[in-house]
Amino acid sequence: MKHFDPKSSFGPDVAKLYDDHPRGDEAAAVEFLFELVQEGDALEFAIGTGRIALPLVAKGVPVDGIELSPDMVEQLHAKPGGQQIEVVIGDMSEATTQHRYDLVYLVFNSIFNILTVEGQIRCFQNAARHLNSDGHFVVETAVPHAWILPGQPDYVHTEHIGLDTVVLDVARYDPVTQLLEENHVRLTTTGITMNPIVCRLITPGEMDLMARLAGLRLVARYANWQRTKFDIHSTAHISVYGLSNDLTNQ
Repeated sequence: MKHFDPKSSFGPDVAKLYDDHPRGDEAAAVEFLFELVQEGDALEFAIGTGRIALPLVAKGVPVDGIELSPDMVEQLHAKPGGQQIEVVIGDMSEATTQHRYDLVYLVFNSIFNILTVEGQIRCFQNAARHLNSDGHFVVETAVPHAWILPGQPDYVHTEHIGLDTVVLDVARYDPVTQLLEENHVRLTTTGITMNPIVCRLITPGEMDLMARLAGLRLVARYANWQRTKFDIHSTAHISVYGLSNDLTNQ
């Protein structure tokens, strides 16, 4: 998408409305991560407005964050308890808190927001650098075939139809670059607004290879936060990685 800048995707207008559209599985995600980290500490890549971090903090888990958008962080820090979460503003594939953690996590398809294979690999490497020797890196995304149907790289999906509002999801997928260009178009009686975003879709197998390049190994994979078995019918996955023996012995 010409002139698209990932920073602009989560600017002030989006940040103010971000929490108005929860996915519905936030509580389940928090429980999954809490069971994994227990009494340890955590780092969230793409911490956003704190949908996951704040409930974890409420359970007694110290959480830090890395976030590209200062507008999202502003919303986080405006919430009760938000000020106690330290956030580094920067690219999650490179920025560092200078600490190691028992858990690093990246959820809600956010790794797709990195638009190059090199950047996605660096993200795994950055996660590995922030992990304690027995820590875990958790990544949650959709499976690409759940978003892109074979033979249908372009689509228009109706998200909402109301008396005075229609919302369309207009998208195009390039299988060569693996980039999904998408624009959520809102048509109202007062005008038209657009919310563009570009994602680079990757499969679970590609993530496993990126993990190996970063010195990580797959520990477990589930279809959802309830730990349902991942299989051919799954439309999403939660993958848990740990440091490989080669890296922990260094």
